[in-house]
Amino acid sequence: MTCLASVVSIGMGNGRRQLGDAGEELAARWYAASGFTVIDRNWRCRDGELDLVVGRAGLVVFCEVKTRRGARFGAPFEAVTATKQRRIRGLAARWLAEHDGVAGEVRFDVASITVPPGAPPTIEVIAGAF
Repeated sequence: MTCLASVVSIGMGNGRRQLGDAGEELAARWYAASGFTVIDRNWRCRDGELDLVVGRAGLVVFCEVKTRRGARFGAPFEAVTATKQRRIRGLAARWLAEHDGVAGEVRFDVASITVPPGAPPTIEVIAGAF
């Protein structure tokens, strides 16, 4: 796991949307620091949303970001069920169809972010998660 406390400030009292947004920002910065370019964020269509689409040298990564305050309900990545994986694959196919110029290898990652009260956030990116 990588500690990214200095990357972004996460307000603890402002609800799940802010927590999710902050988690997505952490993940985007993690990918940028790893040499990826953020191609799209929060891409939406009638069937759902893709959190992050990033790319690097012929590789397009669709990343589902899960952020939690603790492990009470399990690790964040455990929320990416088989049903959610199928939905993300379908959304990725639609995204690729709408972005003709983007080609190459495709990978599906999960960014599992934990923001414990009073402690710095941690991020674990599971490359090729499904």
